[in-house]
Amino acid sequence: ASRRLINVLWAGLALVGVVLLGGGGFDRLDPVGAAFALGAGAMWAAYIVFSARTGRRFPQADGLALAMVVAAVLSLPLGIIESGAKLTVPSTVALGAAVAVLSSVLPYTLELMALRRLPAPTFAVMMSLEPAIAAGAGFLILDQALSTTDALAIALVIGASIGAVRSRSGSAPRREA
Repeated sequence: ASRRLINVLWAGLALVGVVLLGGGGFDRLDPVGAAFALGAGAMWAAYIVFSARTGRRFPQADGLALAMVVAAVLSLPLGIIESGAKLTVPSTVALGAAVAVLSSVLPYTLELMALRRLPAPTFAVMMSLEPAIAAGAGFLILDQALSTTDALAIALVIGASIGAVRSRSGSAPRREA
């Protein structure tokens, strides 16, 4: 019971950080945008649950490889309609392969490896690091300003992620199947 309570605490702390990072308040909230955000959140939750199941069901990264092939086959007609013969240019193919590896294959493989070792709730809290990392990258790379509230939000999200992982560290990591 206490482990479940601490997990709720870490998730709540991460949520407060993400909400603070979003800023603005409810008076400027666009209902359509909020609906899309809730839909995206539901899809992230489904992604975490299904990725954990896929990681347990398929050896190594077989399930991920199958998912990548299906995604490529489903999106290829859209690319052909939009770009046609330009997709056969060798430099376009090379750049497309590089983007695929760096933006999909590598991150999803690393996430799959993490999901095999962490419970889904801990992984979900760690996923909340993404907005904080994006804000930090904007500050460091794009010279975007961070307010005190933004810095506090990032600290809350990072603290929640560290806490979630450290509270999990008392038990042995799950073995790969």
